[in-house]
Amino acid sequence: MAGGVNLLGLRSHNTALVLDLLRTAGEAGISRLELAERTGLTPQAVSKITARLRADGLAAEAGRRASTGGKPRTVLRLVPEAGYAVGLHLDRDELRAVLCDLTGAVVAERRAPLDLGAGAEAVVEGAAREVEALLAGAAGTPGVDGRGPAAVADGRGPEAVTDGRRPGSWADAEVRDVPSAPPAPNLRLPSPHPSAIPSPIPLPVLGVGVALPGPLDHLHGVLHRVTGFPEWDGFPLRDALARRLGMPVVVDKDTNAAALGFALDGAVGGEYASFAYLHLGTGLGAGLVIGGAVHRGARTGAGEFGHQVVQLDGPPCGCGDRGCIEALCLAAVARGDVAEAARILGAGAANLAGLLDIDLVLLGGRTVAAHPESFVHGVGAVLDARARREGSTAGVPVGVAPGGARGVAEGAAQLLLAPLFGRAEG
Repeated sequence: MAGGVNLLGLRSHNTALVLDLLRTAGEAGISRLELAERTGLTPQAVSKITARLRADGLAAEAGRRASTGGKPRTVLRLVPEAGYAVGLHLDRDELRAVLCDLTGAVVAERRAPLDLGAGAEAVVEGAAREVEALLAGAAGTPGVDGRGPAAVADGRGPEAVTDGRRPGSWADAEVRDVPSAPPAPNLRLPSPHPSAIPSPIPLPVLGVGVALPGPLDHLHGVLHRVTGFPEWDGFPLRDALARRLGMPVVVDKDTNAAALGFALDGAVGGEYASFAYLHLGTGLGAGLVIGGAVHRGARTGAGEFGHQVVQLDGPPCGCGDRGCIEALCLAAVARGDVAEAARILGAGAANLAGLLDIDLVLLGGRTVAAHPESFVHGVGAVLDARARREGSTAGVPVGVAPGGARGVAEGAAQLLLAPLFGRAEG
């Protein structure tokens, strides 16, 4: 963790350091003295910061801890229900929305069909209604304000699902208990839309993080020519959705959002500083984490993995080129040749490993989820063969990304949560 500095102009930076330590400490909490030791701040500076956090409802006492000398130390913890963020995944044919507390834990979820080709106005309106329904439903759950049953809603009716963490059904999936939410704290989030107004939903909602296929301009929230949907080229999705919902909105590629979530996951980001997340669903893209930070590129166009040409005289791709790895992968899947699709995906992963010297390859997306073992084995075999040619004993490890079907949506929520903890880039 980066150290703190005792300068008034960097108060928000120091607050983020303290908040992140409170978050990682969990329910056990952490003392002010430990916060000072971990951040390099003076005890006086830590006391001022924690006093503000307690006044804003972001921190609370978690008991006392025995001291080696003197009186017992008061331990502080983060208050997860002090703020929430919506993560919205817009796929080509499906929408998934999650509501996460400050720790990133999902407290409510919705899913509905989506036609990305229906036009910007229809998609924005449909997405906004799902977000409003998610918030309205969460505001009525016993975990949030004690008024009704907590459930995961599906716009298409009940069906069995497995998300890699908690098997169950859309009809009876329980949301974990969350204490009643206090008034919205004074959180210093950058508002991407200056005209955004407070949400009418009675929850302290920070805003909405939106993840969808690229390419797009992450900084300005403007879509480019999404493969197969040229009508979206130049559409200001961030501003349009912010106006409709009346709250801050942040937009990024689905793969970048997922990669951010994984970088913040202790099981992944805590062990691997550089990795690639390959998402194979209705399309193919990559999220890159280099040196612990999401790599978007100078023009936020990094990770257009699916449109690397691997066969010069190959079949046409929706992007206008020929022989793209996305076209080859999807064609193999369509004819039922999963082994070939995995081999092609492995060739692209080997290119990434050779170019970036990454430590890990994570696979995700509904196509991978349908055949996880086949894809892990096939991609791993190609990477192992490459390693042997180079004289190495083992290739880059390959695994299925954590989070299951809602990993992208959870990462989208982190687009808003991560900046609070000084972790905006992973």
